[in-house]
Amino acid sequence: MLAARPFMTQTSPTLRQYELIASLSDKMVRLARQNDWESVVSVGQQYINAVEHLKALTPLDDDDRLARKPYLTKILNDDARIRHMVAPELERLGGLLGTMKRQQHVADAYLAPPKIRS
Repeated sequence: MLAARPFMTQTSPTLRQYELIASLSDKMVRLARQNDWESVVSVGQQYINAVEHLKALTPLDDDDRLARKPYLTKILNDDARIRHMVAPELERLGGLLGTMKRQQHVADAYLAPPKIRS
């Protein structure tokens, strides 16, 4: 996935969390390519939880900030790929919802009980 950090004896928990998030975003891309949107959503929840956990961790030192860059780049690139793949699906679903709404309006208009005048 990403190159290991040279001369590193121990990775910080924060940097490991970035690595986990990058791994999850990679998995989401692979699932999206397979059109497995249900699994993308499921892994997306894991991704959200991992990001929330990241917020509770200690800030990175200067070396770890530099080491974080490839993870951030991968996460952002994966996000762009997923958005690109999901856009046609969202458009299709939007069209279906619009059609269903129009059909409901027609049904409501023709199946409404007659108004009684007093």
